[in-house]
Amino acid sequence: MIAALHPGAFYHIEALEGPRYASLFARLIRPEALDEATLSGISALLVPCRTSPARLVPHTALFRSFLARGGTLVAMGETFQDLWLPGLTLTPEPTNWWWWLTPGADLGLRILRPDHPLMRGIAETDASWHLHGWFDTPPGAEVLIADRGGRALLFVDAVNHGAGRLVATTLDPFYHHGSHFMPATTRFLDRFLANLLAWNPP
Repeated sequence: MIAALHPGAFYHIEALEGPRYASLFARLIRPEALDEATLSGISALLVPCRTSPARLVPHTALFRSFLARGGTLVAMGETFQDLWLPGLTLTPEPTNWWWWLTPGADLGLRILRPDHPLMRGIAETDASWHLHGWFDTPPGAEVLIADRGGRALLFVDAVNHGAGRLVATTLDPFYHHGSHFMPATTRFLDRFLANLLAWNPP
């Protein structure tokens, strides 16, 4: 089963409670209510875009134990993962909001592992809207999406967290989908969430 943290902003309400994706989540959890009981029976926990790290830092030990026992933790963009997931190095970059207005422009995003279960059916145009930064890739992690310099924008780490899998990305599709801004983010979530559910069956 997949659960999602629900920080409560308008874009979270639209993305998590709206009819398009609501049925994919077995449980929606306020960050302050997160504990072992609310994670009971959950195989994957999704932390949506722009969840304040101040609401996540108090649960660092819980995230570690969830991963250690085999859970999948999905940490979406603009949550400053390096503050609540020790061991990650995140480098922000200035956002070019209007790159797509230049004829022939290319954001430079590349899907490196289109065969990975999380990437099935996702085209590079579905994942291209804005760049907010990149990660130093943890040892042994698989980079699924990279920028033009080969730096990790989305990776899966299944070797450094016990039996669990960490999925971390600097992409922020929940914010844009919930704000009705950038149609590519909806296309991305349509496939990514379905893939995540298939990767973590009930």
